[in-house]
Amino acid sequence: MSELTPAISKNSLILALFAISCTAAVAIVQLLTADRIEQQAQQKLIRQLNQVIQKDNHDNEMFLDCIVAPEDNNSDLLIDVIYRARLNNAPTAAAIKTVAPDGYSGNIELLIAINTDGSVSGVRTLMHKETPGLGDKIERRKSAWIDSFSGKKLLDDNDSRWAVIKDGGMFDQFTGATITPRAVVKTVRKTIEYFESNQERIFSTASNCGVYP
Repeated sequence: MSELTPAISKNSLILALFAISCTAAVAIVQLLTADRIEQQAQQKLIRQLNQVIQKDNHDNEMFLDCIVAPEDNNSDLLIDVIYRARLNNAPTAAAIKTVAPDGYSGNIELLIAINTDGSVSGVRTLMHKETPGLGDKIERRKSAWIDSFSGKKLLDDNDSRWAVIKDGGMFDQFTGATITPRAVVKTVRKTIEYFESNQERIFSTASNCGVYP
């Protein structure tokens, strides 16, 4: 047993040095790639914002002009961050990152932009787990359905058009996948209602969020 002890100690030392080396290597890689990852995240966010808010409708850096949704927002919407668009310092639109919680396969993360006149500037699906070939048509690269919101607005609190056709509304549903578009339509409508009720607060609150979503 005493003859094995030095060998065991040597092997333990080698393993310890190997573990330390691996940890150091991972830390160095993270440091070297952190800036690049942040830059990529920033560029992705900028692209998404420019997709839902036209470039001629703002002259500010929207990804920097943002607020975290206040907890007392008098809404059951799951709002994360609100990005503000301004032209010559005047508010023009807001892009609200929110969630439709009742998708067929769970949460659907959305970026919903609304002009100050209450009309929808654009909508994009950020993340979802809907069924491929059916519910995934809410993605812009799979279908133009998400563009059907652009230019639409609520006529009043009882505007029955804001539903899928199957429910008597004006938005198409997907064959075999009505739950998914119904969830998106519902959330877009609620987001418009939230924006119209909180517009002054949204644009007057000082920026208080980070650069990235």
